[in-house]
Amino acid sequence: MLELHPTEQQSAYAVVAIVFGVALVTPFVLRRETVSHRVLIFAVTIVLSARYIVWRATETLAPFGATWDCLVTWSFFLIEAAALVSSFSAFVILMRRKNRSPEATAARNWWRPAPPPKVAVLIATYNEEKEVLARTIAGAKALEHPHTVVYVLDDGRRDWLADYCREQAVNYLRRPDNKGSKAGNLNHAVAWLTERGEVPDFVAVLDADFVPHRNFLTRALALFHRHNVGLVQTPQHFFNPDPIQHNLGLSRSYPDEQRFFFDHLQPSRDGWDIAFCCGTSSVVRWTALVDVGGFPTESVTEDFLMTLVLEAKGWHTAYLNEALTEGLAPEGLKEYVTQRARWCLGLMQIVRSEYGPFSLRKPLRLRDRWSVLDSLLYWVTTYPFRLAAFIYPLLYWYFGTIAVYASVPEILSHFGAYYVWTLFALNFISRGLVIPIVNDVSQLLGAIPIIRATWTGLIRPKNRSFKVTAKGGDRSHFVVQWRMMAPFLVLAALTLVGLFVGFLSDRFVFSDAGEGKSIVLFWSLYNLMTLAVTMMVCVEMPRIESHLDDRPQRVLMRLDDGLHRVWLTDLTQQSALVRGVVLAEGSPVEISVRDVGDVSGYVIETTPDGGLISLDTTDRQYEALLRRLYAEGSAPGVTRTRIGAILHDLVFGSHVR
Repeated sequence: MLELHPTEQQSAYAVVAIVFGVALVTPFVLRRETVSHRVLIFAVTIVLSARYIVWRATETLAPFGATWDCLVTWSFFLIEAAALVSSFSAFVILMRRKNRSPEATAARNWWRPAPPPKVAVLIATYNEEKEVLARTIAGAKALEHPHTVVYVLDDGRRDWLADYCREQAVNYLRRPDNKGSKAGNLNHAVAWLTERGEVPDFVAVLDADFVPHRNFLTRALALFHRHNVGLVQTPQHFFNPDPIQHNLGLSRSYPDEQRFFFDHLQPSRDGWDIAFCCGTSSVVRWTALVDVGGFPTESVTEDFLMTLVLEAKGWHTAYLNEALTEGLAPEGLKEYVTQRARWCLGLMQIVRSEYGPFSLRKPLRLRDRWSVLDSLLYWVTTYPFRLAAFIYPLLYWYFGTIAVYASVPEILSHFGAYYVWTLFALNFISRGLVIPIVNDVSQLLGAIPIIRATWTGLIRPKNRSFKVTAKGGDRSHFVVQWRMMAPFLVLAALTLVGLFVGFLSDRFVFSDAGEGKSIVLFWSLYNLMTLAVTMMVCVEMPRIESHLDDRPQRVLMRLDDGLHRVWLTDLTQQSALVRGVVLAEGSPVEISVRDVGDVSGYVIETTPDGGLISLDTTDRQYEALLRRLYAEGSAPGVTRTRIGAILHDLVFGSHVR
């Protein structure tokens, strides 16, 4: 009888192969929408994660003692373990999911036979350009719900905006100071409405760069048929790529960084009844708003705090996962990082407030405390671990100190199995949104300022200024963010030098490291790839247009020689690309655009089968075009990962005009 005795490495490969094989089969057996199936998938994830961290704690650490080995191995382990605790919490949250779309459809017009409720649409603005505000105002005016009144709340006190609002027949409000930032601006409007006796039934909140779709209110208001619902939040979608998408040329193949949160984590949080307000694209019941004394100002992220304040008074937050608004993602890398650091700071302020997870001053449910604690764990652990993963391998190359004492088979068996299954689980429920390296880059970019904001917020939470995310502006040039790139450039240089010296001489690092050296080698090579991509993102590519409708449509175009039927593509606020006709540069044209009318223009660039037309719209046509581009349709941009398209874009590029 033949007996097989696999080696330790063969056994390790077998473990990873089994996990990988089960992961391949699972999508054909389980459904991501079924709660019991999600519980099973994430229960396995937690078991494999626990198996990994127990192995790390018992088999990979240096003995206690006054040695550098002890300090390095134990410090890295504690950082990693803390991050894994945060992951455990996220895994439990992702076990559930709630879809409120059928409820919104069934409860449509729940107020009948009473008249439709009155809604005040509050557009908070500070320093946005006219082009940004024009599309938001146009979308708000086009809302389907009757009895809607639009208010533009100008904290920038700009006379030109007052004149523009008068032209657009919308209300304009300004206040003498900026106390309380955005929340203070909203509260000033609430007080003004109360004093004037123009009290609405509901208040919709929009950031200056977020355009509501026509059905935003009709869908969101439906969930208020439950009388204990104080706020309805809808997801944020973006019509322009974020800096990571754009600078890597992945605008049409890889979703924006917030899709996982809005499309998957928030519905899962809603399954536990802990979804929270995200500011813009939300609707709040007026009686609930009055009950809690307006929008809270104790945190620079007044939105999350708003949910807790409402919950303490018995008002719940519901999440409707439908694309009902679309806005402007941060266009620059600095703005991208500043925004996330502000979110982090705001959460730390909440943790230190009377609504913190350990505070007993407010009657919060246990699940609400868990909600805040989960967010705290994310900000406090994820970014330090991401940064540590790039620093600790250097300790081996320069000082001969290993952070993880393990053999290759042990790493494969424990870390490999845990990593493969976790990657599968997250991608299974999110339709492929979690991609190694790209996800690492998004966290690494903000690691240093977010770590700074974490401890600043925890130690000194008071009197922190609200940093507005800049929107619009000229983005038509290459910009290298050297200051942001510098830490990654240093890490890459140190890693390269360490690898080079380590290959040349075993005397520079400990020659008895054995397989540990192979592990650090692979670790360092992965870090180098991630750092290279991170530095690529720090080179900001030009942006000329932030939104386009690239669905081809047949239209009529008038030229000097008569009418022509052409294909219209890439429609923007200022231009349109046409195909199927020979054009001469500079020649005048008239093109028929659906829902806009006959628009004059001229050819600014020719192509072999058409050309680029500069549009000369009237004020009425421009407003209609804004509604066409931003207030209609479904989710803009990319919402699912397309691996084949990503590979194509990385090789050939995909920067839109």
